[in-house]
Amino acid sequence: MNESIRTAALAGATLTTGLTAGLFFAYTCSVMPGLAATDDRTLIGTMQSINRKILNGWFLGAFLGAVPLLVVAAATHLGRGGPTLAWTAAALACHLVTVGVTLGHNVPLNDRLEAAGPVDRIADPAAVRGFFEAAWVRGNLVRTLSSVAAFACLIAALATSRG
Repeated sequence: MNESIRTAALAGATLTTGLTAGLFFAYTCSVMPGLAATDDRTLIGTMQSINRKILNGWFLGAFLGAVPLLVVAAATHLGRGGPTLAWTAAALACHLVTVGVTLGHNVPLNDRLEAAGPVDRIADPAAVRGFFEAAWVRGNLVRTLSSVAAFACLIAALATSRG
């Protein structure tokens, strides 16, 4: 296998996974605590807007692009075995947890929040916030931990790679 492909795949996987981890970490330590201090309509309206705007090439490229890069990075180390392959496989498993929680937990909550309608027309914003906020924060904490773990595994993979 060409060393430049092996190195590029591992570096790309590390970059995209790190960007994803950073985004979810930012929500955990700043965005959601900041919104927790606001009124119901502010939280709902802000999250509805964020959920619409995050579906862009920058986010989707990093979040979804990490999976094929991780697969290629692992595949290019199959013949070599050793710690780089083990760390890369662990990173892939962790990132798949991140994707699974996002698609199976946070996105459905985002969709339900959007379905509540325009924030100024919601009759009971406390109830809407009640079904959304705590559950979304819990899911985000899980994906923060799994994405940071994936990133840490890839740092270890880079440190153990032989070229």
